[in-house]
Amino acid sequence: MQEKFMQEALKEARKAYKKLEIPVGTVIVRDGEIIAKAHNIKEEKRDTTKHAEILAIQRASKKLETWRLNDCEMYVTLEPCPMCAGAIIQARLKKIYIGTMDQKTGACGSVLNLLEDYKFNHTVEVENGIMKQECESMLKEFFVQLREYKKSIKKK
Repeated sequence: MQEKFMQEALKEARKAYKKLEIPVGTVIVRDGEIIAKAHNIKEEKRDTTKHAEILAIQRASKKLETWRLNDCEMYVTLEPCPMCAGAIIQARLKKIYIGTMDQKTGACGSVLNLLEDYKFNHTVEVENGIMKQECESMLKEFFVQLREYKKSIKKK
């Protein structure tokens, strides 16, 4: 079941990839059904808050007509940053499943762990490594291609 939902998050990440956005995808699940999907659109919208996790939380809240998502789970291809981890806590998500960890800006266990190391009013369960290889490969490939693209632009 976890792989099924992470596969959907990867589909969202591919949409971001095609837009030259960092390929992060997210789905939110309630009672075994996807209720929200999103991918990064930070570059497209020129807005630092347009991360996949934030957008998915907004869509799930709209659909359920509540900001409390305590019976929902999130699947995300890359470990959330501090901003997104804060939103996950505030939305009171039950659990998040992470594809691969972010050793530079991750806030759910790599650089820091906002979800477990602090005494907030809500605790979010975390499980990582769901389809890790697929999530990691997409990110690595993206950054290799992005560097090549930027070099080609400089040469012109």
